[in-house]
Amino acid sequence: MQVSVLTGVQHIRLAERPVPTPAHDEVLVQVTAVGVCGSDAHYYREGRIGDYVVDGPLVLGHEAAGVIVAVGTEVSDTRIGQRVSIEPQRPDPTSAQSRAGRYNLCPAMEFFATPPIDGALAEYVLIQSTFAHDVPDDISDEAAALLEPLSVGIASAQKARISAGSSVLIAGAGPVGLVTAQVARAFGATEVIVTDIDASRRANAEKFGATRVIDPAAEDVRAVTVDAFIDASGAARAVIDGIHAVRPAGTVVLVGMGGSDYPLPISVIQNRELLLTGVFRYANTWPIARALVASGMVDLDAMVTARFGLDGVEDALNADRQPGSIKAVVIPGLSKETNA
Repeated sequence: MQVSVLTGVQHIRLAERPVPTPAHDEVLVQVTAVGVCGSDAHYYREGRIGDYVVDGPLVLGHEAAGVIVAVGTEVSDTRIGQRVSIEPQRPDPTSAQSRAGRYNLCPAMEFFATPPIDGALAEYVLIQSTFAHDVPDDISDEAAALLEPLSVGIASAQKARISAGSSVLIAGAGPVGLVTAQVARAFGATEVIVTDIDASRRANAEKFGATRVIDPAAEDVRAVTVDAFIDASGAARAVIDGIHAVRPAGTVVLVGMGGSDYPLPISVIQNRELLLTGVFRYANTWPIARALVASGMVDLDAMVTARFGLDGVEDALNADRQPGSIKAVVIPGLSKETNA
């Protein structure tokens, strides 16, 4: 099979590898779509994200969907032919975090495209059967792949305690900010305010669930009052301003990848008794994600703005720098001549 391999900073090559054989609890998935995430671009451009360092060849891509073509000995062969969305993680089921239902925090986690675990930019991948989630025919391959970033939005909205009538401020109108805005509306939020310094991104937010957009360079974000703040930007200024916008007993959720350390307004957090928490991936979100897309409450297809084959992965990783880009998707089998 063909595999796209990161062999160095800003260097991708196509390689030939044997098609893997599923272990007893695994399924072999023929990949039909892979979304390009900001983390993939970080690894490509910088060779690391925080403590995760690429120190050898690595296959990127963790937002994936496909069709099951083979199964392990403990998996029913009735699964062959099923279209699936891949939840790209393998926790240790015996760890304390997994036993508590927080398998995303398992210290022994093996997560697609996180060094040294290979990801999904290949023609075939293996995943435990439990983490290959069936998808109905009315969900496209691309949307099935994007159930992964949608799951980040769901986990964020759950942490933010969004419910009917909630008001929420979201910093950052990239893909995660846009799916989070859609989830917030689906969860019942009646006020969804999205901030971004880029005008085109603010325009995207208005299409994907925002009831109001703010240019933080021109308007005082701290003048807003909301029940919850979700940061999907990773920008220190956005985080601090967002905290100031949360009413007493509200919630702050940090999602964006930014600096490892920056000062926080501790007196505001203390005096307002704010709950501040982070989000690290997700757990038990795929059934919700699938239902939101199938119901039409979340539109993932409209977020896809470019498509590439395995021979165009470098272009896909740089697509976020193109005007109007929201989400690039890699489709194995698509050639450069037919990239769209």
